[in-house]
Amino acid sequence: MQTTQKSVKIVLAPGNLRRVHHIALNVRDMKASRHFYGTILGLHELTGAEIPATLTEMVAAGKVANFVTPDGTVIDLFWQPDLEPPNPDPQKAFTRANHLAFDIEPDLFDRALEVLKSNQIAIDSGPVTRATGRGIYFYDPDGFIIEIRCDADKTAVKTAPIQAKPASAG
Repeated sequence: MQTTQKSVKIVLAPGNLRRVHHIALNVRDMKASRHFYGTILGLHELTGAEIPATLTEMVAAGKVANFVTPDGTVIDLFWQPDLEPPNPDPQKAFTRANHLAFDIEPDLFDRALEVLKSNQIAIDSGPVTRATGRGIYFYDPDGFIIEIRCDADKTAVKTAPIQAKPASAG
């Protein structure tokens, strides 16, 4: 059910929502996704007592893997082996989400590009340079768009062609 401004009577006050608790992604190939998020992107995979008690059985059964970002946001990967394969052209694959963005220090941005290229990760667009910083958009193993971005480096002016589509700006 969609709401309109006229139908909204009770709302949360600004600041009631504190932070993103977790992001849940359905993945077709758990092994490829664990490698992508854990090895290529370098996120810490929760193991042992780190795993939320509500997910320990699913993790033990290989149905869920949990990763945590340096700021504490948890990314839950839910194995869905029967997912329809994404369109071979990831730009035509349908998703209601646009992308997931990770922040990186400006002096590590070029290293991130090198890692993506050396692992033959499919690039959607970029790198792009904006007044707010630099970013590159690429695909995870299930065709979900991921961005690595950094704030503008005030000490060095870096240039790169702007190739991003307006929908990918972020």
